Amino acid sequence: MQPVVSLSNRLSRTVGFGARALLLSTVSLGLSLSGATAQSVGDDDDAVASQQLNLPRDVTVFGKSDPNVRKATAIVNGRIITGTDVDQRLALIITANGGKVSDEEKERLRVQVLRNLIDETLQIQEAAANDIRVPKEEIDQSYERVAANFRQSPAQFDQYLRAQGSAAASIRRQIEGEMAWSRLLRRNIQPFVNVSEEEVKAVVDRLNAAKGSDEFRISEIYLSSTPENMAQIQANARNIVEQIKQGGSFQAYARQFSEASTAAVGGDLGWVRPGQLPDALAQAASEMQVGQLAGPIEVPGGVSILYVMDKRKVLTADPRDSLLSLKQLSVSFPAGTTKEQASQKAATFAAAIKDIKGCGQANELGAKIGADVIDNDNVKVRDLPPQLQEILLGLQIGEATPPFGSINDGVRVLILCGRDDAAAGGAPSADQIMAQMEEERVNKRARIYLRDLRRDAIIEYN
Repeated sequence: MQPVVSLSNRLSRTVGFGARALLLSTVSLGLSLSGATAQSVGDDDDAVASQQLNLPRDVTVFGKSDPNVRKATAIVNGRIITGTDVDQRLALIITANGGKVSDEEKERLRVQVLRNLIDETLQIQEAAANDIRVPKEEIDQSYERVAANFRQSPAQFDQYLRAQGSAAASIRRQIEGEMAWSRLLRRNIQPFVNVSEEEVKAVVDRLNAAKGSDEFRISEIYLSSTPENMAQIQANARNIVEQIKQGGSFQAYARQFSEASTAAVGGDLGWVRPGQLPDALAQAASEMQVGQLAGPIEVPGGVSILYVMDKRKVLTADPRDSLLSLKQLSVSFPAGTTKEQASQKAATFAAAIKDIKGCGQANELGAKIGADVIDNDNVKVRDLPPQLQEILLGLQIGEATPPFGSINDGVRVLILCGRDDAAAGGAPSADQIMAQMEEERVNKRARIYLRDLRRDAIIEYN
């Protein structure tokens, strides 16, 4: 088992159900679901490749080749990727990590960013060759949505990016690449992908048979490797893990560096059961809790980093889907409050809360002790911090949590005013299952498509 690190305070959990909750994309892992069998197949493929190339066992290298010399820019089929392009995209990653990236890590990231920009350029070029161009208006709309996620207008977001050393053009280019590639796949690949009713029925039968078993919502960063560069790839993966542990965004790293088809959605594999995963990943997932990270985990063809976003029982009501009605009482600490003063004030607050009898007394008590009172209705248990979920699930109506907080945030309690229990989960529809299976097959062909574009490209490094 690889080391597991808690990230519950650093990463936001994605909550929700949809087509991605149905099946694991074998393409996203670059694996066969047959576990150990997949490993032997991968080894056989390497052996066959070597035989086809007819490589000598004793190799003499003529000329100089320094692997430490890293290329800064490139020309891809005539399109120049400048050092500024690389710097601006790199700045986005550094920003996602709160600026906490060492100089050595920056150099490693720079190489990966250049690779990503090359792929992005190939995708845009291939779409244009097929008369697919994304209108500026659509790029603008997507850019506005990104800015809105930061609660900023496009103009404010432009200024924010410049302050971080990046630029709106870098994000717009990434938006264009994703949209152009998606449309190309819908035209050239999706129409030729079919899923039979028998295949859908088989999935439904497996879901019903698995009712009550654990399933996880997992995000993954997959890095491919060969036996020759495995050590380097593992070192790269460990560096990514360390950056995430220090507060970096798993989703941002997945979008930039994962070689799986799920990179565009932050590495989200959807809901999967351990039996759907290769042995190494299944073991890791089974031993992980929500908000934990594991990796690097060696798998056939590379390594994976896993993050568990959520956990539930298949087709079974989950208590964490219950909706709560809460009252929050909070007391803030003045600036300059010492730890001892804060502890004393928290103890006084806890003593006052101890004898509270239901939510009906909350407003009166709040006014008496100088606490702010906030009503919170329709709060889903799973949306709360993991430390509070089990506490609230164990409370009766009218009971309060123990006080919690910090010197900076003050001290607070939650009082349970009501609970609407979750309904049992239903099986996904046949249409949802079919859509997911079609998506997986499109993604598999997309990886082959991009591989062929790389193979045929004329790339000059500077």
